Amino acid sequence: MFSMAQTRHRAMRTGLATVILLAVCSLGAGVAAPEARAATLVNGSGSTYVELAMDEWTRSADARGIKVNYTGVGSPTGVGQYDARQTDYAGTEAEVKSLYGGRNTLPRGFQYVPDVAGAIAIMYNVRDRGGNRYDKLHLDQRTISRIFTGEISNWSHPDITRTNGGVALPDQPIRVVFRTGSSGTTALFYDFVREAARDVYDRFRSKHNLPDRRITSLPDTPNDVGGQFAPNIVGRGGSDEMAQFVGSSAWSIGYDEFGYAIKHGVDVAWVKNGAGKWTKPYALNISEALRDATLRPDLSQELSGVYTSKNPLAYPISAYSYMMTQCLPGRGRQTCAGPYSDGGKQSTLAQFMRYVACDGQVKMARIGYSPLPTNLSQEMENSVARMTGERPRRLTPGNCANPRFHGSLGAGAGPPRDPFENLPGGVDGATSGGRNSAGPSASATAGSGSGAGAGLGTVAGGSGRQQNAKPVGFNGPGVPGLGPLPALVLIGALVVPPAVMAIRNRNRARP
Repeated sequence: MFSMAQTRHRAMRTGLATVILLAVCSLGAGVAAPEARAATLVNGSGSTYVELAMDEWTRSADARGIKVNYTGVGSPTGVGQYDARQTDYAGTEAEVKSLYGGRNTLPRGFQYVPDVAGAIAIMYNVRDRGGNRYDKLHLDQRTISRIFTGEISNWSHPDITRTNGGVALPDQPIRVVFRTGSSGTTALFYDFVREAARDVYDRFRSKHNLPDRRITSLPDTPNDVGGQFAPNIVGRGGSDEMAQFVGSSAWSIGYDEFGYAIKHGVDVAWVKNGAGKWTKPYALNISEALRDATLRPDLSQELSGVYTSKNPLAYPISAYSYMMTQCLPGRGRQTCAGPYSDGGKQSTLAQFMRYVACDGQVKMARIGYSPLPTNLSQEMENSVARMTGERPRRLTPGNCANPRFHGSLGAGAGPPRDPFENLPGGVDGATSGGRNSAGPSASATAGSGSGAGAGLGTVAGGSGRQQNAKPVGFNGPGVPGLGPLPALVLIGALVVPPAVMAIRNRNRARP
């Protein structure tokens, strides 16, 4: 039998436990349950421009139980497979209108979902007159245009000499590498050529009987191109293959998403922008260039302002990439036709898109892209809502890891120093046409990221000029909610000591 004191003591302990349990349950009612892991596999295909980012995202998402596949087959093919319901989503830079002769509808319906910013690099493999690797090629936009239309066909051409210290590179034919088949990367690159040198573009299109519309593909057989361009043109079927070929083939040059140059260790040219400054396609320069992009109401991109940007940091061949998904009609998109019939696939895509919008942006600068600005991360969240009918979350620094919400672009954002800075007359002197004895055969090499933007800690986030939609706003960092264990510890610290003191005082007061 228990004594009266023991009975009271047990009652007090039971009451204390009940108080703590009720308090934890009450707090737990305000803590969102973790999102259920997706089990349904979804498949996508399309752009190779975004494929390196997709590889990173799908690997990381898989570790979270979100099952997503992606195959880089080129934007036009990927959009076609999506339209034929062979895949669940597509990756593209080419809009439907440019792929379907002006038609902007698909029976399946679609929405454009910006997923990352990137840039087309001018990759090359050249040696100087001493036979050494030449890793500081500078090309202005008109010279690039003339090389990729066949009007400049030798590395010793005066226009190349003029911007490379005034000393000619070896007398070697230029081997131009291009994408075979239809490609969003090809479309973006020749859009740039059209804006950079319209007369050059028009001569190229007329000479080779290319259609009077956006160029998404070039002839696969050199003989089909004809003339001066034919002897040294090489087609490759994908971004990896292009980068590998340029990296292993002397005197070659090609256009490819910057990440592939990083992956395969291929040299990338400095390109002169609309402000007369020389830039490379690092995250800082991509981000600055896309301040002059315009996004239409459906989020498709207008890039003419990027090609001619007067921003001294802008890299002029920058662009966004998109996912294409189904979406509900009446949600602000005339192209939407209905939700996914498979709720499991829709749930997986929603989780994947939310991952890409925030956590997925953290490593983008490191692999050759630039993270989305904050307003476009919010647009990705809005796209999830258009797909599912749910109310979109408002993204903030407290719930989104995208470095742009925290005043940064992430590790690897800053470009190296221009190697011509060390020459007499500096960069301007070396690229203005004067002869410089320390030109192409000089031993000066690019720095290791100690120049403008290197080791970037903070940059201005977002830009009101990036799209027509209102940018996401926020007042300051959010305060993350407490997890169950910290909450229990806090309650224990607040409740247990007074309760123990009450028991002790009551025992002391007994006769």
